[in-house]
Amino acid sequence: LFAGSGGVGIEALSRGYGEAVFVDSSPVCVESIQGNLEKCGLAARGRAVCARVEEVFADPARYGIDETAGPYNLITVTPPYEEVDYGELMTLIGGSSLVGEGTFVVVEYPIELKTLPPVIMNRLVGLRNRKYGRTVVAVYACQPDTDLEPRGDEFIAL
Repeated sequence: LFAGSGGVGIEALSRGYGEAVFVDSSPVCVESIQGNLEKCGLAARGRAVCARVEEVFADPARYGIDETAGPYNLITVTPPYEEVDYGELMTLIGGSSLVGEGTFVVVEYPIELKTLPPVIMNRLVGLRNRKYGRTVVAVYACQPDTDLEPRGDEFIAL
């Protein structure tokens, strides 16, 4: 989500993920993603959707996303920091049928936000929350199994 050049998803494809859907509202970014997929020989396994993230989550079928195929395994979220309301965004993602048991959600956010909550909508459980300069990366799992070790203590104000 907020795919930009598609670098995160393309890396996931290169490491064995089966398919990827890239969502960005910028036609320039979507064109760049398609070009990058082609250059990397991954065009058959990835596609870019030019739309607002909120619209895709509200009506996935409109964008060719089959909700009956089951939830996604991994959702990466790298929004432009000043252009989103993280509370609304995480509520949207947490309540979506595209997220299900075992889905991992990786969210990049600015340190100025302080922190995201350790649990979102009683579905997404924070596993890790790490700072890298001005950027913080939070990793959530949807209804994780007992083998994972959530570290809620990492979700305190940084």
